[in-house]
Amino acid sequence: MSRNRPPSLKDVAREAGVSFQTVSRVINDGPRVSSATRAHVLEVIARLGYRRNDAARALKTSRSRTIGVIADASPRFGPVSTLTAVESAARDAGYTALVVTMSGPSRDLVADTFGDFMERGVEGVVVIAPRVDLAHVAQETSAEIPVVVLAPGETSQVGVTVFYEDQELGARLAVRHLVELGHRDVAHLAGSQEWLDGRVRLRGWEAELRSHGITPGAVRHGDWSGGSGYEIGRDMVAQGLPGSIFIASDLMALGFLRALYEAGLSVPGDISVVSFDDNEFAPQVHPPLTTVRQSFEVVGSRCMEILLALIGDDDVDTTPAVPRLVVRQSARRV
Repeated sequence: MSRNRPPSLKDVAREAGVSFQTVSRVINDGPRVSSATRAHVLEVIARLGYRRNDAARALKTSRSRTIGVIADASPRFGPVSTLTAVESAARDAGYTALVVTMSGPSRDLVADTFGDFMERGVEGVVVIAPRVDLAHVAQETSAEIPVVVLAPGETSQVGVTVFYEDQELGARLAVRHLVELGHRDVAHLAGSQEWLDGRVRLRGWEAELRSHGITPGAVRHGDWSGGSGYEIGRDMVAQGLPGSIFIASDLMALGFLRALYEAGLSVPGDISVVSFDDNEFAPQVHPPLTTVRQSFEVVGSRCMEILLALIGDDDVDTTPAVPRLVVRQSARRV
């Protein structure tokens, strides 16, 4: 602890050998703390000279009009667009968002961030968790304030409310479109399986094919980059193309289209392509991409509605947001 600042809730927790949630329960006279632990924490508080700051007291006396946001540090289209949407929705609701981005999150880092937010008197926290590690750590870190985790395909649990856009449905819409055009050989270029987005889109591809009595075919795994789409496209050209492919992101699809162009092949003449995201370049490439559009503004506003309902102890509707298929010219009937 620095001598140039007063002790914080995190300092108390570290010195006492307990979680910041336990310290919060003690100073707020909350339940689920044994008498021995309570006495120990109070002794550490007295010894360190910890005092709750004005922002923290605001939670008891008024409204801080502030939320915390933990976001993945990825520069990818989805996480950045989601963060922008959540911050914008918070501002529209009259709230300030304190944003922390992180990569390679640990339980200690997430717990410390929650502690910092509580020190600043936030009324609730939103965790934007596209990666599996951040989603799971966030769901295992309870707090004394409402927490909403944006994590595709995950489920809510005590202390943590999960919300997401139904990306598995989005993948099924993409594959259904290809099947309705007569395609039976539908390959998949999947996104990273370290991401929940990659997992649920892969699951949707497989589930939709099986619902039509089609055995899922080839799966190749990219990393969301255009470069990975390009390299996998070159490999598939050399090995022989399927009749169609569902690609898990527009950026990978862009690299895939380049590989086909260099090989003198055409879309949709030689292969039909449907992708996911509806990035701003999707209607500008040749051919314009048929793709699944994510409703980031809807996700941001719904997320804020859920958090405000939790803050107000009101009923919460966590029904997933629904994406939609945007049909352009990259897939044809066979």
